[in-house]
Amino acid sequence: MLSNFSDSMVNANSEGDALIAFKQSLSDPTNVLKSWDQNLVDPCSWYFVKCNTANQVIRLCICKDVESRNLAGHLVPQLGNLQYLQYLSLNKNQLQGSIPTELGNLKSLVALELQDNNLTGTIPPSLGNLKSLVFLRLSNNRGLIGDIPQEVSNLPNLKVL
Repeated sequence: MLSNFSDSMVNANSEGDALIAFKQSLSDPTNVLKSWDQNLVDPCSWYFVKCNTANQVIRLCICKDVESRNLAGHLVPQLGNLQYLQYLSLNKNQLQGSIPTELGNLKSLVALELQDNNLTGTIPPSLGNLKSLVFLRLSNNRGLIGDIPQEVSNLPNLKVL
C-alpha cells in the first residue's frame, strides 16, 4: 500500500516538473496558469490539467475557447515525459519554435492539437512513434515546412491529419 502511494507521488512530481518547465517557457499575460504552483506536489488540481484515477496526467488543454488564452512561448522537451498523456491541445495560442522530438515519447497520445500557433521547422519523424494517435492537427502554423514524414503518414489509427 505504501509502495503504491510512493509511486503515485514520484509520478506526480515528475509530471509536475514537466508542466512547470512548460509554464516557465511561456508568457502568460492573463495569468491563466496561476493555479500551476510548483509547491503543490499533485498537478491534478491545476487548471487545464486532467488526471485519471491513479493521478496520472492524461489531458492538457490550454486552448482558446470562450476567453483568449494568449500564451506565447515554446513547447519544451519535458512535455515528452508525460507518459500517460492522451490529449495535448494547445491550439489557438501564440506558441513558436519547433515541435520537440520528445513528443514522440507520448505513447498513449490520442490527440495532438497544435493548430493556429506560430510553430516553425519540420514535423519530427518521431511523431511516427505515436501508434495510438487519431488526431494530428497542425494547420495554420505558417512556419512549418517540408513534407509530412512517412513515419507519421503510416500511423495505424490516424484519422485526422
